[in-house]
Amino acid sequence: MEDSLASVDDLRVTFRRRQEVRALAGVSLELRRGEILGLVGESGSGKTVLGLTLLGLLPARPAPRVSGAAWVCGTDMASASEAARREVRKRDLGAVFQDPMSSLNPTMRVGRQITEASGTDGSERDAAELLDRVGLGQAKDRLRSYPHEFSGGQRQRLMLAMAIARNPALVIADEPTTALDVTIQRQILDLIRELRDDVGCSFLFITHDLAVASEVADRVAVLYSGRLAELGTAEEVLSRPRHPYTLSLLKSRLSLSVDTTRPLPTIAGSVPAPGEYPPGCQFAPRCPLREDACTLAPPPLEPVTGRETASRHETACLRQDAIDQLEHLLGRDALPTWGEVATTADGFAVSVRGVSKTFTSRRRVTEPVRALHGIDLDTAPGECVALVGESGSGKSTLLRVIAGLIRPDAGTVTLGGGGDAQMIFQDAGQSLTPWLRVGELIEERLKARGADTRQARRQVLETVRLVGLPAEVVDAKPHQLSGGQAQRVAIARAVAVPPRVLLADEPTSSLDVSLAATVLNLLGRLRRELSLSMVFVTHDLAAARIVADRIVVMRQGEVVEEGTADDVIARSSHAYTRALVAAVPGRALADPGARGLTP
Repeated sequence: MEDSLASVDDLRVTFRRRQEVRALAGVSLELRRGEILGLVGESGSGKTVLGLTLLGLLPARPAPRVSGAAWVCGTDMASASEAARREVRKRDLGAVFQDPMSSLNPTMRVGRQITEASGTDGSERDAAELLDRVGLGQAKDRLRSYPHEFSGGQRQRLMLAMAIARNPALVIADEPTTALDVTIQRQILDLIRELRDDVGCSFLFITHDLAVASEVADRVAVLYSGRLAELGTAEEVLSRPRHPYTLSLLKSRLSLSVDTTRPLPTIAGSVPAPGEYPPGCQFAPRCPLREDACTLAPPPLEPVTGRETASRHETACLRQDAIDQLEHLLGRDALPTWGEVATTADGFAVSVRGVSKTFTSRRRVTEPVRALHGIDLDTAPGECVALVGESGSGKSTLLRVIAGLIRPDAGTVTLGGGGDAQMIFQDAGQSLTPWLRVGELIEERLKARGADTRQARRQVLETVRLVGLPAEVVDAKPHQLSGGQAQRVAIARAVAVPPRVLLADEPTSSLDVSLAATVLNLLGRLRRELSLSMVFVTHDLAAARIVADRIVVMRQGEVVEEGTADDVIARSSHAYTRALVAAVPGRALADPGARGLTP
């Protein structure tokens, strides 16, 4: 087509490690000039590999087996020489990755990095204009700063400035907003749309979150286990999905309007493990609509039947006519209601009084940072309180003070009934001792409480079952676990000896939507079964509303608003809280007529 900018044709990429890892299995896809194409799917679906192939940056060792084509501006990035691929990257491509610090040189001032990215002897004025274009104020002063002097959202703006420095035709943005605060995420999404309109470049926007894709994408391609499941305009795919996987992702997402009296719908099972690919539809083992024909051969991507659309809406499903039936099966009404939470107004689980904390540099290089200022907070027995706010608001510092990991400068923290607190960290994989097996990690807590070896082993298996993991996981080491499994193991370790208070620090911020829903359901069930009190830290008000009875909004080390979860969200009184509510993505999914509106 005349407006085609990039395309992949029957692209297949296979890595050979201990066994064959099939990253892409015959993907054909077109990206048009001036459009933002959202590439959506769970971890392991092949999204990043597709982006790296278009960039010509697949690893050289071990070299993957690649067939098919990946055209960018007339050059096949799958088969061209390294010199030819480098020329396309210089002339036509830009890239923004999830972790900007992995792409920014920490020893070089950002002004020099931007001029190098432009490939010319550009002046400081040119670099400053780029910073202005991506919304970084005081641009001239910022040119002499180093990357560590910028916040996470500012670093992503730096990466966008470098990506558009040569006016590329296409920018590959791989999870550029994952784990960012919702307000910063909103700013980055708005900026990407503005750059597309002002600069004229196209974007391949990779994300695991359909709600985020709905805010920015013109078209959406849903990828599952290396194959396209569905493709069409954002409105068609997200409001009228015709593949069970797309619908399941939509049902699993967090929103401000979801029914909190029932568990969240989740997708059973997981993406096929390396070397364990089913012969037919890759989603069939997880699909409630599967029939024998689904297991015989992979279904082709074909136009949706029985619907006339101005654009092409395609799905790779033999049961597309039964999607309405699946809509009912995945509805919240099909799930049981939660049991009552045993809370009491007598006493407290956690009492925080007048807690303040200021961090200072030992070398006095930077100004002191006031993280907490006179915080008062009570958590009742059995209650879940969510601490919500942007990065730097002090919520994680307060959680660590409650856990005893940080000593406050002033104030007291008291746990009711002489109980203890256990912490679940955001990066579960980093919090698990890498050389210990899962069973040994959990046994440590049990033996510390006096359990003998036989008792500990029996309790380990019971705890693993409690968090929904198979018994064989006790013999695995952390590096052998998926992200969702690692988070469940971290929870199992924390509740093996039920604590008085469970402290959860952003436990779902980097997880796929279905895994996030699974973890939130697990925390809700454990809270009821074990009568736990909980303090839950998050930047996501949708997650806070689902898991918490009460929300405490923090800003710059102080509490600015608190109340019941529904009151804080629906009737917030503070402008900062209202800004957080407005920034939650996915409004278009609840109200198709609202798509594209800025809060």
